[in-house]
Amino acid sequence: MKSIIDNARSFATTLVADPERAERLRALEAGQAPEVLFISCADSRVVPALITGADPGQLFELRTAGNIVPNYSGGPTGEAATVEYAVSVLGVRDIVVCGHSHCGAVGAVVRGDDLSSVPAVRGWLEHALPVDAPARTVERVSPDMAEAVQQHAIAQLDTLRTYPCIRERIEEGQLSLHAWYYEVHTGVVSAHRPGDALPFPPL
Repeated sequence: MKSIIDNARSFATTLVADPERAERLRALEAGQAPEVLFISCADSRVVPALITGADPGQLFELRTAGNIVPNYSGGPTGEAATVEYAVSVLGVRDIVVCGHSHCGAVGAVVRGDDLSSVPAVRGWLEHALPVDAPARTVERVSPDMAEAVQQHAIAQLDTLRTYPCIRERIEEGQLSLHAWYYEVHTGVVSAHRPGDALPFPPL
């Protein structure tokens, strides 16, 4: 914690020493116009701005355990509000769902872990399979971890398409959805391309 506090204390001073960076941040006072809604896992090893090289103001982020997007219910949830604001107010033109290697959430689903001691986690992971899955069972998920995480990221795109604001923007040709897979130990990022020989070739 000490190093985090020290860096926070020196952040403004560091900016002054870099006029170009300071100017870019000052421009954010006028508002934000992010290009992408980036949905990723809350895992501390996944840092969207580091992976993409994005500057402040370029990514609108939604981070959840397992990069899970809950089914659209019409009710107020933090996830639905974030998606709706990004799409309907900020007008992002792309949404990326980025899964990652060594994902504890997807691993728990694949293994069928006993999560009775963490009931909130257990309930949250019930959102991990597609909205149209006939049964929320681990048999629907590949036993291969990399493939399971990749399938999971694609499933979240299916769930996103049930959101009215997303469906409308896609039909208008104003929004594209993407599934990525990030290897935390190599830094390699792969992207889903339907129809390719490799379902997730490197970017």
